[in-house]
Amino acid sequence: MKKLLSLPPNLVECFHDIMHADHKEWFCTSDPVGKKLGSGGGTAWLLNACWEEEDKDAALGDWLAREKRILLHAGGQSRRLPGYAPSGKVLTPIPVFRWARGQRITQDLLSLQLPLYEEIMERAPEGLRTLIASGDVYIRATEPLQEIPDVDVVCYGLWVDPELAKNHGVFVSSRKEPEKLDFMLQKPSVEEMGQLMQDYLFLMDIGIWLLSDRAIELMVKRSTDKDGGVKFYDMYSEFGLALGAHPRIVDEELNSLKVAILPLPGGEFHHYGTSREMISSTLAVQNCVTDQRAIMHHKVKPHPAVFVQNAEMEFPLTADNAEVWVENSHVGKNWTLHSRNIITGVPRNDWALNVPEGVCIDVVPMGEREFAARPYGFNDKFKGSLKEASTAYLGRPVTEWLAERGLTADEIRGCEDLQSAAIFPVTDSIEDLGTVLQWMTDDGQGEAGRAIWQKARKVSADEISAYANLRRLFAQREVFRKENWSLLAKNQERSVFYQVDLQEAAEAFAKGGIALPEELPEGTSLLKRISDAMFRAKVRELEGNPEAKELEARAFGLMRQGLTSTMDYRQQPKLSVYADQIVWGRSPVRIDIAGGWTDTPPYSLMEGGNVVNLAIELNGQPPLQVYVKPSKEYRITLRSIDLGAMEVVSTYEELQHFNKVGSPFSIPKAALVLAGFHPDFSMERFASLEAQLKAFGTGIEVTLLSAIPAGSGLGTSSILAATVLGALNDFCGLNWDKQGIGSRTLVLEQLLTTGGGWQDQYGGVLHGVKLLQTQPGWHQEPKVRWLPDYLFTSDEYRKCHLLYYTGITRTAKGILAEIVKGMFLNSNRHLHLLEQMKGHAMDMYDAILRNDFEETGRLIRKTWKQNQLLDEGTNPATVQALTERIDDLCLGYKLPGAGGGGYLYMVAKDPDAAVRIRRILTEERPNERARFVEMSLSNKGLEISRS
Repeated sequence: MKKLLSLPPNLVECFHDIMHADHKEWFCTSDPVGKKLGSGGGTAWLLNACWEEEDKDAALGDWLAREKRILLHAGGQSRRLPGYAPSGKVLTPIPVFRWARGQRITQDLLSLQLPLYEEIMERAPEGLRTLIASGDVYIRATEPLQEIPDVDVVCYGLWVDPELAKNHGVFVSSRKEPEKLDFMLQKPSVEEMGQLMQDYLFLMDIGIWLLSDRAIELMVKRSTDKDGGVKFYDMYSEFGLALGAHPRIVDEELNSLKVAILPLPGGEFHHYGTSREMISSTLAVQNCVTDQRAIMHHKVKPHPAVFVQNAEMEFPLTADNAEVWVENSHVGKNWTLHSRNIITGVPRNDWALNVPEGVCIDVVPMGEREFAARPYGFNDKFKGSLKEASTAYLGRPVTEWLAERGLTADEIRGCEDLQSAAIFPVTDSIEDLGTVLQWMTDDGQGEAGRAIWQKARKVSADEISAYANLRRLFAQREVFRKENWSLLAKNQERSVFYQVDLQEAAEAFAKGGIALPEELPEGTSLLKRISDAMFRAKVRELEGNPEAKELEARAFGLMRQGLTSTMDYRQQPKLSVYADQIVWGRSPVRIDIAGGWTDTPPYSLMEGGNVVNLAIELNGQPPLQVYVKPSKEYRITLRSIDLGAMEVVSTYEELQHFNKVGSPFSIPKAALVLAGFHPDFSMERFASLEAQLKAFGTGIEVTLLSAIPAGSGLGTSSILAATVLGALNDFCGLNWDKQGIGSRTLVLEQLLTTGGGWQDQYGGVLHGVKLLQTQPGWHQEPKVRWLPDYLFTSDEYRKCHLLYYTGITRTAKGILAEIVKGMFLNSNRHLHLLEQMKGHAMDMYDAILRNDFEETGRLIRKTWKQNQLLDEGTNPATVQALTERIDDLCLGYKLPGAGGGGYLYMVAKDPDAAVRIRRILTEERPNERARFVEMSLSNKGLEISRS
């Protein structure tokens, strides 16, 4: 998905370098210098520039139809946010949220904005290919997005009070048809909105607009002058007012566009347009979550409205320091800060500098060695002439500032406007820089500062933005950030270190040669120690150090320790069958259709999981079966019908070797251990396994049958483990319910070091279609919400559900390991996807509740896309070649489980499509093992019976 940015001219030249951005993904340009285009004209200019670079010979409509794109307008002068004017407001660094996991220390407004816009575009119908948004806002949707209608223009809005809406655009709709735009207003009065409320609803425009190709072409047409150039045209006050059922501007072509308005679900609007808003919006986001259980670091700041990042801060802040922002700066021990101080870009120094209340300091590198000193007032707007007393500079009339320094406006180049006034000195001496800053910010006393100012070359705010050396500015930030990494790690008890993206942290430590912090003390929380071990492993891996494998194993070991300590596993097995009885356990398998991976530790331990899956029988039978019977000899005999293997276990040592690589009996051995046939898990002590079996009253024979090929993707190993545990539970009178069997299966897999989550065993043990949900914490016992089975069992839809064994060998173990590592490391990419998958499971739950067959099928297709985004190994080329042949006949399809091979589950569009799919994949099999298998919904789950 292409991203098009309108940026300040100076930033365009170096954006891709300093942001490490791919030219194929990101296109940047700036509005023409000295020409105002408005939001509509600016959109046309940005699109035209990208079109011309990519393929000017193509018609605009043809070019627009090639891909989806996101346009961000971020090229303004930033008069009211001077600290980030040179680099653009869109690159304003934003502190890590105290309640969020997986955020990046390097994050900025741009990286925080994009996920929502990308999610909207993924949901958008094919005809809506262009999203336009503003670069100086951060908008959050705290609830799942609704469906997006297929119209020409879709506008997102927020429900707000009239007092706030009066400063923005407002979408007005009839109470009878709230989803349709009636007309749009620009900055209406509170009184006007009060009159409208009787018959209308209104939403505040938040600047997220989706446009069809036709709508874009019309906007470009309205923005083009008679000579073919781009002219001023405003998207909101002109284009927007011509939209709706009763538009305010008559324009036949625009009036005919179909428009829908959508309230952003759980929407939050945070503006970053001014210095004050930068602090207030950041504070508001930090306080979006106040539940102390969700706040991961325990530092209490002296004042909540204080933000320090990418900085060396030696001045001790207190509760008296309110509204303070320090970034990319060194504030020494001899500085004094007060309130409403913003400090940006200050290089290392030994200044004794008093920064008065309401005064802000911005230092900007110019050329190869120089710096521009640019102090300003917290509320300065950089508007008005230097000759007018109403013009504010440093929070008071600029005429006073000039008079105190013995200056007149006429002595200043560009005095007609504060933004263009050359009052900011440029020096290559850091000592002089501090001296002149003090002179500029106090009452004008100090001859040394006056002399430096008078001697120096002086530039305007416009010139600072135009000629700033942004590479130097960003390089300085990197230096400060490198030092911050060490401090964050050292102060982990009160810092955000272990909640940030540790993948990024590991790369920074390895690349920068940063020394690893000391080992965490024994009493540190287990989850933090797990993350620490994997973080260290990643650093060593990037360094090429063999210690990485040992540290990685430690992380998995600690997780096993946590999961296996969640309950008392000591058991007292007692023979509960007659000598001639056989306990018969049998289970269906499962197909996960939404939310898979969110059940996997450590993600589920940190965030909880949501999974929708279904229990199915194959060819009319539960395919996993276990037989347990008494044996006359006091030993344990293990058999596998499908593998044709047998093993006799006579000692505890032989039983404990359940994690032996390649053993066909690892699962029953581990299950027997958990059932109490080992000293570590038994309530009684015995001299030997033989002695325990004698006391038990019999030897044990366990026979397994798995009527499924290996690597099926149907949760076979986990469900087989649960079936063995269920049969032993009955045989030994252990009194476990299905929830207890499921919990012990999770532990069993940890003992086997195979890992995995909880959804497989619960998917098979519990019957039918269900939503499984857990809360964060070590006790991962899902709550179950059963769903109606109409979409899977009725004559209308049953034939549309197809299961095909691909005969393709799976490589799921490697997929699992890499994704779990990403979870350990709080990988931003992984955590963001997993959060979406959790929400997607709720969408699936809702669709099935509504008996919406088509939507359910489409959501299964989306599940498959999400799995591939998580790891591309999910969909190897051989599988993709197979699915391409039936793609247009399916609503959705996926490989169950981790993917990579095994079975393919398909939802055909209708019974006729199902017949065609069967014919295609039967006549053109990818290999000699490939075949269709009849599937049916299990209405029993795990069954245990006796002979």
